Amino acid sequence: MHRNEAPAPAGTGHLKSDKADSTASRQVAWWVVHEYVRPLLERVREWPMVGTPEWCSLPVDHPARIAALFDAARHWALRIETAQQARAEAAKDVAQAGDWGAFAQRIRNGRGPAYIPRRHEGVA
Repeated sequence: MHRNEAPAPAGTGHLKSDKADSTASRQVAWWVVHEYVRPLLERVREWPMVGTPEWCSLPVDHPARIAALFDAARHWALRIETAQQARAEAAKDVAQAGDWGAFAQRIRNGRGPAYIPRRHEGVA
C-alpha cells in the first residue's frame, strides 16, 4: 500500500440500516458533532478541503487530513440538521393550511349527490 492510500474499509461502508429498527430516530444533532470534532480542529488549526489534491497527498495519519474529514463530517451534520428543520417547518405549514378534518370527512362522505355509481356487469 502506498503511504497516502487509506486502508480498505471494514464491512460494507454503508450507513447502519434503518430496517433493523424502524423506530430508530434519524434526527441529526449538529451541535453534538461540532463539540466532538472541535478539540481536534482547534489543535490542527488549518487543513485542506477534503478530497482535494492537497488533501489526497497527505499521509493517511496526518492530523490535517483527519481534521479535514472531521470538518466535512461537521458540515454534513449541519446540512442534514437544517434540512430536517426545514421539512419539519413545512409539515407544520401544511398541517395548518386547512381544515384537514373537514377534508377527510368530505372524502369519507363520497361525492354527495353528484355521485353516479358505476353499473356492474350483468346488471341491467
